[in-house]
Amino acid sequence: MTAEELSKVIVKGMEEKKASDIVVMDLRGVKNSFTDFFVICSGNSDTQIEAISDSVEAEVIKTNKERPFRSEGKNNKQWILMDYVDVVAHIFLKDKRSFYGLEELWGDAKITRIES
Repeated sequence: MTAEELSKVIVKGMEEKKASDIVVMDLRGVKNSFTDFFVICSGNSDTQIEAISDSVEAEVIKTNKERPFRSEGKNNKQWILMDYVDVVAHIFLKDKRSFYGLEELWGDAKITRIES
């Protein structure tokens, strides 16, 4: 499965749990990037971002039989990061997302907003 295909599977997992403001950032043309894509979304509560994370993991396992290489943030439930090496999923509580501003940090990336 290509990184582009994997990012679409991750988006599907996010949509299953009503994630908001889903963005796919193509980092392949960005100098010094360590991954090909970021997929970023927001949730309204710690319960929702945990559900989104579980849904993403289930969707990727179902289609690609792959677990995240690394996962962080499940304990504090404010920003869950799921590292699939070529694609990194970021699941934020709404206020934390604007605080960290990943879209601005990686401003050279090609950004695709997913309509809900």
